[in-house]
Amino acid sequence: MKKLLEYPPFHFLVCLVIGIMLQFYIQVWRYSFIYLGSSLLGFLIILFFSKRLQKRKIFSIVSLLLFVFIGVSTTYIHNPKNYTNYYAFHLTNTSSSIVTIQKVLKPGNYYTKYLTEVSQVDTTKTTGTILLNIQKNSSSPILKVGNRIFIKTPFKELIPPLNPHQFDYKQYLAKQYVYYQVFLSKQEFKQLSNSNFSLVGLSASIREKVQTSLKQYHFSNDEFAVINALLLGQRQEISKELLESYTNAGAIHILAISGLHIGILLLLLSYAFKPMEKLPNGILVKTICIVLLLWSFAFIAGLSASVVRAVTMFTFVAIGQSFKRKKMIEYSLISSMFFLLLIKPMFLFDVGFQLSYLAVFGIVWVQPLLYNLWKPKLWLLDKGWSLFTVSIAAQAGILPISLYYFHQFPGLFILSNLIIIPFLGGILLFGIVIIVLAVLNILPQFIANIYGFIISTMNYFVDWVAHQEDFLFKEISMSFEAMLAWYVFIIFLYQACIRKTYKNATLLLASILLLQGIYFYEKFQINRKSEFIVFHKSRHSFYGKRNGKELSIISSLNKTILHQQKPIQSYRIGEHVSSKIIDSTLAVFSYKSKQFLIVDSVGIYRIDGLKNPIVLLRNSPKINLNRLITTLKPQQIIADGSNYKSYITRWRETCYKQKTPFWYTGQNGAYILRE
Repeated sequence: MKKLLEYPPFHFLVCLVIGIMLQFYIQVWRYSFIYLGSSLLGFLIILFFSKRLQKRKIFSIVSLLLFVFIGVSTTYIHNPKNYTNYYAFHLTNTSSSIVTIQKVLKPGNYYTKYLTEVSQVDTTKTTGTILLNIQKNSSSPILKVGNRIFIKTPFKELIPPLNPHQFDYKQYLAKQYVYYQVFLSKQEFKQLSNSNFSLVGLSASIREKVQTSLKQYHFSNDEFAVINALLLGQRQEISKELLESYTNAGAIHILAISGLHIGILLLLLSYAFKPMEKLPNGILVKTICIVLLLWSFAFIAGLSASVVRAVTMFTFVAIGQSFKRKKMIEYSLISSMFFLLLIKPMFLFDVGFQLSYLAVFGIVWVQPLLYNLWKPKLWLLDKGWSLFTVSIAAQAGILPISLYYFHQFPGLFILSNLIIIPFLGGILLFGIVIIVLAVLNILPQFIANIYGFIISTMNYFVDWVAHQEDFLFKEISMSFEAMLAWYVFIIFLYQACIRKTYKNATLLLASILLLQGIYFYEKFQINRKSEFIVFHKSRHSFYGKRNGKELSIISSLNKTILHQQKPIQSYRIGEHVSSKIIDSTLAVFSYKSKQFLIVDSVGIYRIDGLKNPIVLLRNSPKINLNRLITTLKPQQIIADGSNYKSYITRWRETCYKQKTPFWYTGQNGAYILRE
């Protein structure tokens, strides 16, 4: 760790990350590209003169500030909103557009989804990406990478989450510079000739040829989906049930081409090309061959963000290994992170990027400590112990951030990894042979059957592990602050293990106190919180009263179904509370100093003594809203997701005319009242 802190690119990386975050979250730079270039030039001039005048402190400070500014600059430069030809600047209500398919996404229940480049608005050449949703239909064409279509449908801004603590898809896409989406039916677009040559398009066409060849060999749907994910980096065809099984078994990383797969390929290639080291300049030739083959694999796998990240990481590792120096792996990882963030600053916010590097750093730093605790003499036992410590070390690196993002921990992840990972290298190598033979049309069916059986066996084993529900710990709450505190603790624990000094022991104790302080503060905040919430759920109605650690839910839904509703699950996890279902038929109740009136499909609202209530409309009551407003003079009218949209439109207009506040959960999000 100490040597890493002395490695200059590590300091530059930290400054680069600070710059990226400053620009993304608070937009510190809003000026033109001319000022940006002038400022960078100014930094370089100051560095030059401070170096000449031997002002080391000034040189160091300005160098660090320069890399902060480079982080700001690269984030600003990559944001298409900062260019005059960004498509949103040229849109009108009657605009027509030409978009080009860049990436095929996993389809939803009702729409196929694509990321598309807006290449033209009316007659203007433009840039920028949108989310394209095409309604599913048996006659709808399946679009491919490189296809161009003509549309006239207006673009819509992405919708933020409508309930507290739900996944923010709008923010997720914003980190890929996607801010708008469009919904189309088959009749609302016209397919044009394909775009010009591109590497992504060529990669897609090669991959399509491979997929067509494989489909001739009668793999089952699940077998083909896993082969597609494992070898070609395409997860769109994996069923929801199979994906959930791999997630619950702690083996989801096997289905995504990531550092694990590329690391195994690097080991296989290093072993295969080892004889080259005996030749003149053999190490250099070996490294070049390995890097070319890794990037060839990335190209066939579609050059997706996760594949590019993993191959870049291990390209630096392969180059670093050729120098055969100590700490070269750590230095290679730091250098690859710096390079990736310089080229693609939004990788910083990608969960896959974070998990990959944290897992590798966990293995590099923690695994040797664990392995040295016991050294078996038997070869097989030694290999099993080594793999066990690798799995534990990787989990130590990713556990806090995994709990923060996914809120669950698969207790049998070790079993999944111990059984599958030793064979993963063979599965990958066998799969590559299968692809080559299938493309050449010389693959014997019995060999395809053997490979299909291997994949099916892996799927069956993962499914069995996933169904050991006693070992799957769900709904684990982890705040961002607690996650950071856990990493501080892990770092200082590591330091205390490798150097048993008074200073390291003090820092470890301080990290424990920090963790305790955060948990005590969060517990205090949870216990004092109180609020009334009307959740949004299409075609359903439920609301709740929160008092401290308990959320009481009122709804007509079945209790088991209600507990599994995403809005309630997300709130329960995010707020670290328990929930209970209350059977209530009360039309009138109070919360703090407010009175609430529930008006449902029965449509009763005339209640003696009730004045200025907050009215909740649910299940599309057939009422005269003008009359209700005149009679009750409500403070607020709330309509939840159980109402017909035609009713919502009419009610909104009535409230606007009557100057009564109107809140629709499908547009404004969940209604939350705090006092």
